[in-house]
Amino acid sequence: MKLINSRISILVLCLIFATACKNNKDESMSITPPVAPKHPTKLEKHGDVRIDDYYWMNNREDQQVLDYLNAENEYYQKMTAHTKEFQEKLFKEMKGRIREDDSSVPYKLDGYWYITRYEEGKEYPIYSRKKESLDAEEELLFDCNEMAQGHDFFNMRGVSISPDNTMASFGTDTISRRQYNIQVKNLQSGEIYPDIIENTTGSSVWANDNKTLFYTKKDPVTLRSDKIFKHVLGTSSEADELVFHEKDPTYNTFVYKTKSRKYIVIGSSSTLTSEYRILNADDAEGEFKVFSPRKKGVEYGISHFEDEFYVLTNKDKATNFKLMKTDEKHTSSEHWEEFIPHREDVLLEDVEIFRDYYVLTERNNGLNQMKIAKWDGSDSYYLPFDSETYVAGPSVNLDFDTKILRYYYNEMGEPYAIIDFDMETKTKTIMKQQEVLGGKFNKDNYKTERLWATARDGKKVPISLIYRKNTSLDGTSPLLQYGYGSYGATIDPYFSSIRLSLLDRGFIYAIAHVRGGEYLGRPWYEDGKLFNKKNTFTDFVDVSQYLIDQKYTTPEHLYAMGGSAGGLLMGAVINMAPELYNGVIAGVPFVDVVSTMLDDTIPLTTGEYDEWGNPNEKEYYDYIKSYSPYDNVEAKAYPNMYVSTGLHDSQVQYWEPAKWVAKLREYKTDDNLLFLDTNMDAGHGGASGRFEALKETAKEYAFILDLEGKAL
Repeated sequence: MKLINSRISILVLCLIFATACKNNKDESMSITPPVAPKHPTKLEKHGDVRIDDYYWMNNREDQQVLDYLNAENEYYQKMTAHTKEFQEKLFKEMKGRIREDDSSVPYKLDGYWYITRYEEGKEYPIYSRKKESLDAEEELLFDCNEMAQGHDFFNMRGVSISPDNTMASFGTDTISRRQYNIQVKNLQSGEIYPDIIENTTGSSVWANDNKTLFYTKKDPVTLRSDKIFKHVLGTSSEADELVFHEKDPTYNTFVYKTKSRKYIVIGSSSTLTSEYRILNADDAEGEFKVFSPRKKGVEYGISHFEDEFYVLTNKDKATNFKLMKTDEKHTSSEHWEEFIPHREDVLLEDVEIFRDYYVLTERNNGLNQMKIAKWDGSDSYYLPFDSETYVAGPSVNLDFDTKILRYYYNEMGEPYAIIDFDMETKTKTIMKQQEVLGGKFNKDNYKTERLWATARDGKKVPISLIYRKNTSLDGTSPLLQYGYGSYGATIDPYFSSIRLSLLDRGFIYAIAHVRGGEYLGRPWYEDGKLFNKKNTFTDFVDVSQYLIDQKYTTPEHLYAMGGSAGGLLMGAVINMAPELYNGVIAGVPFVDVVSTMLDDTIPLTTGEYDEWGNPNEKEYYDYIKSYSPYDNVEAKAYPNMYVSTGLHDSQVQYWEPAKWVAKLREYKTDDNLLFLDTNMDAGHGGASGRFEALKETAKEYAFILDLEGKAL
């Protein structure tokens, strides 16, 4: 009888809980979404007139703008109140898989072992080193947890150690606009020098005199990296000498040191063209010499070894790149000699140089390859990789005089490993394997696949897929399809412990390797940019249709996700085929393409004409307008949508998603969910702490799991 009563009690509790959830959802249905005021602005170009009712949102100092963003945030919070406990559950679940007191695999440089570690409960890394031996006493370099105190956002980058090991330069950003302040710390006394170099990329390079720093400044308005300065310790940054000014607004500039440490290099690059200047690192007062003058459409990168430079380039129509070499005294392109020829079916991505070996990073049929070869030609071989859903590549290899190659490897269903490979004996040592805590993960419970969808023009589009082996493949399972497809960036099939929160709840996860990335080589990128940009969008849609046709899912259970330029992809596909998706997650989405690309005061605009086209030219204007998500919102039904942004985003300005959501609210004919979630303290990368970022992922996952009725 007690057992029966217990069951009745449980049943009653379940009914009460279900009723409460229903009441919460019913209450949320009565909440009215914010309606943005309309202030029509006439925008005219090439005789074409656009009326933008929400153009006024592009002023983050305007109280009306802040009020609207806060109203949207309040609406999102109220509408998702019933998932708050579930979000917290997801957060704790994802956090619980991560080792909180983790540390990196130490690497050695100039007699010191350098380590990055995390302490339990803390958000930010701690940087330290040990002299000669890992058993030596730890020397604390930076505790970012202390440095972040008092800031809602904190990021440190560009730590650079002086050649004599006594000082470190570093950059910090506390706003999330990617405008870093560079300072120098005396590693002997612990003193941080008071002089601050503002508005930089955060990175800097030491000359061999241990007192001269070269660094990159940003334009204060466009945030374009356009100037290289020289700073001498002990002098005011106001007296720093300008050593290079990149005046072409379509280029960005940067500075670094060759692995051989003989040269300081200034680089200038646009999407299609590059140019370098070199200076002997022993001659801080010298003048930089042009390595090889820029030539439109010719890209190259340089590595130094002994008395020669090795040049990775697409010169002479080497679409998938080739490796050339030249004497360090005769560096212009007419002196370059072929070292590794161009191959139509293999993309040459990088070269890593050691004293006795060089290592080529390649991509063949979408898969990473690493070829190891001796300089004397006596031996060459590929590292063996068997899977079709893996990621591999060089890790930190700062030591020039070593036979050890450090590389990373992980499969979509298996955690990453850092591996030291002895290039002479051909033996490997796993230095670290990512731990998945919680005691529930078993890689044998998951299956990965690589599929090929036929696009509407006949091209085969690769798909990387992972799911639990007990997941139904009869069309009833939910599926999250991720895509990016711009700038030649390749989204490899990497492992994610966070993603397990979806997989273990029955989701299938798919990466669509659409055109615009370089998964299938440089031609795959070229076929997804400029006047071929729509291939990116139609590839994604065709992959979705293929997954539906193959019974992996149905439109009622299919979800799409992308961020930044991947957010543009989301905006385009819901205009093209909204009926295919039950829900869409668009993170910091680039959706107002015409207006942004016409505004050369916005960061990134001028440097991206080679990616999207320059709409100041009518043919590009017309093509961009034909797919720009904001300009193509129509009166029709759209999927459920979660859109996120950051008020201080320097890459995609917050007003793009804000305007887009306002216009969608005005036009959409459905009752589906539409949320705009603005982080009022962060920028393009979201929250800065490692655990705070998990809370943002928990919001995204809760959104689609709630739509699936799995938010329990």
